[in-house]
Amino acid sequence: MYAPPHFREDRVEVLHAAIRAAPFANLVTMGSEGIDATPLPLMLDVNDGSRGSLIGHVARGNPQWRTTDASHEALAIFSGPDSYISPSFYETKRLTGKVVPTWNYVTVHVRGRISFFQEPEALLGLVRRLTDQHEGERAAPWAVSDAPADFIQSQLRAIVGVRLEITAMTGKWKMSQNRNAADRAGVVAGLRADGGPAAEAVAEAVAAAM
Repeated sequence: MYAPPHFREDRVEVLHAAIRAAPFANLVTMGSEGIDATPLPLMLDVNDGSRGSLIGHVARGNPQWRTTDASHEALAIFSGPDSYISPSFYETKRLTGKVVPTWNYVTVHVRGRISFFQEPEALLGLVRRLTDQHEGERAAPWAVSDAPADFIQSQLRAIVGVRLEITAMTGKWKMSQNRNAADRAGVVAGLRADGGPAAEAVAEAVAAAM
């Protein structure tokens, strides 16, 4: 990923936080049929491997787990908040007119060694962990044990586990760091005036980077 120094983010704790905040990723692999990709939620396990790992599952009917060449690194792409940035936000537009549109965004690219697993107990542990992570803050959290055991076993037979042992992470926070202070303030004000969750999230990120 192209990440100029003023946009690059290498702090591990910041990258981990971004992954946890937006765990739905695109898993990209190289295999016998070329490049393949699957959108799926991945859970970060910081205690698994020297740099941590990502775990999740794909449908058994998805050919990616069969065709992936594990001798090649895989790539998981996480996307954070993003928003269109209008030239009208910039003070520079008023002064010189020398401005163009752009897009602000957060992304984290995680490379690693990929493997797949099918053992029933390992899959059951995986789905329990994923469920607990995403249900934990709900007022009445659902648990895997709420469903009949034979039904869960049938569902486990329809998935294959994925583990990506992390070898490298690169973050890119493109949040108007290349603009002057007045233009960055204009971006924050313009996004907040536009309104909406995405615009507000990017406005907060731009303000944090000022």
